[in-house]
Amino acid sequence: MKKAKKSSRTTRCSAEPAQHHGNRYGRSEQARQAILEAADNLLVELGFAAVTVEGIAAKAGVGKQTIYRWWKSKTDVLLDAFLDDAAQHLNPPDTGSLEADLCAHLHQCARFFEQSDARAVFRALIGQAQHDAVLARQLRSKYLDQQRTRDRLPLVHAIERGEVRPDVDIDSIIDAVIAPIHYRILVTGQPVTRSFTDNLAQQVLAQLRDREPMPKLHRLRLPNS
Repeated sequence: MKKAKKSSRTTRCSAEPAQHHGNRYGRSEQARQAILEAADNLLVELGFAAVTVEGIAAKAGVGKQTIYRWWKSKTDVLLDAFLDDAAQHLNPPDTGSLEADLCAHLHQCARFFEQSDARAVFRALIGQAQHDAVLARQLRSKYLDQQRTRDRLPLVHAIERGEVRPDVDIDSIIDAVIAPIHYRILVTGQPVTRSFTDNLAQQVLAQLRDREPMPKLHRLRLPNS
């Protein structure tokens, strides 16, 4: 597996106020970030099966019991690493234009999954969730629900500005533009180019401008790369 670029966890930790200031165990944000980054890197280097809590602890420079105080398993560590990265990188902009916001957001979604450790972690978690019902529920509640809220923001803001009529079916639009990206990442392995994501956005925008019924997945003609 090709090693992804090193994450920016250390930079983010030093540049922004820590989100966790410790608990009754003396939990440290610096240690937390080191553990999450170690889990990301080991997954890319070794694959899911070879990652262990012991290995994560050694790479992060912490004791194994430190990890077990905060997480139940390596899967929980990896899920938190993925959620942390998604919250940082998958927030759409608000430029005042639906076209600019949607094009930028779809492009950053593609870059996130193609050019970071998140791709390897996402694929591993999706695979593990196929036979782990608890993880499947956690993925839906902790990632998919949160991310869907973020994905909706360009359209929510456009409605608030009066740029889009208020009766649009936002959920159908999100399905139509996000699903093809996930399909390429998880199934076909095809590149998700800027032209691909821009064309997805333009198809939706054209239908909104023409005031046609909201797009359904089977009505969209997917663009070529």
